[in-house]
Amino acid sequence: MSNFTNKEKAIRTTYLSIFGNLSLAIAKGVTGVFGNSYALIADAIESTTDVFSSILVLFGLKYATKPADKNHPYGHGKAEPLLTFVVVGFLVVSATVIAYESIQHILTPHKVPEKFTLLVLGIIVVIKEIFYRFVSKKGKETKSGALQADAWHHRSDAITSLMAFIGISIAIYMGKGYETADDWAALLGSGFIMYNAFKIFRPALGEIMDEHMYDDFISDIRATSKKVEGVIGTEKCFVRKAGLTFHVDLHLIVKGDISVREGHDIAHRLKSVLQVEFPEISDVLIHVEPAHLQ
Repeated sequence: MSNFTNKEKAIRTTYLSIFGNLSLAIAKGVTGVFGNSYALIADAIESTTDVFSSILVLFGLKYATKPADKNHPYGHGKAEPLLTFVVVGFLVVSATVIAYESIQHILTPHKVPEKFTLLVLGIIVVIKEIFYRFVSKKGKETKSGALQADAWHHRSDAITSLMAFIGISIAIYMGKGYETADDWAALLGSGFIMYNAFKIFRPALGEIMDEHMYDDFISDIRATSKKVEGVIGTEKCFVRKAGLTFHVDLHLIVKGDISVREGHDIAHRLKSVLQVEFPEISDVLIHVEPAHLQ
């Protein structure tokens, strides 16, 4: 039930991201065109790519939460980080386009942006930061890497909008000779987008490679295991993430003079306790080890 709830939370949050990004992309694009600001148009380009990336996140979440089947005994969770790679690709492409167009505008004289663009940007910065905090919170609650990546889109959007705000302010209030300040802001924003693309890519790569990244979670699993009757301790403990869930491989230590049946029962009891205590664990593979007799 908990995993279903996490899935629904993640999907609802992604729908919110899609409609929010679409609305802001339109607002930025219209304001940028009529307000003569390429920094805002560049911002609109990023928000547009965010719409497509959020749609991909939505698709990834729906596919990743499909139950295990004959061909996918570990489930479909790896689809989520794979889709995250595609999202990173969108970010890299948008950053490259923004950087190229910014340089072209810097080399080409143009008019100073209109003052009303500052008001629009100020509102956008606040909205985007609120979106970041909300989506990031939901991403942590559901333990969704793709959702947390989507949250970083909102944060990067807020910061590039803030850079555009600063650039346009310089262009407007410093006057002649500073017309390209908002273009420099857009160029700086493209570098920030590229940096965030790497930050999103790195944990997704770790998930695909089953990298050791869950020390705190492993500590909690060990502590909970010791509370189960018949458990003397734990040895090896490996954790792999697959979408919104985790697979755990655990070596359990029990008394060396008990029967195979008793060891089997302790292992099943431990598995049940762990899955109740940590609903995000979809499966636990337990290997029973005898304690060394003194």
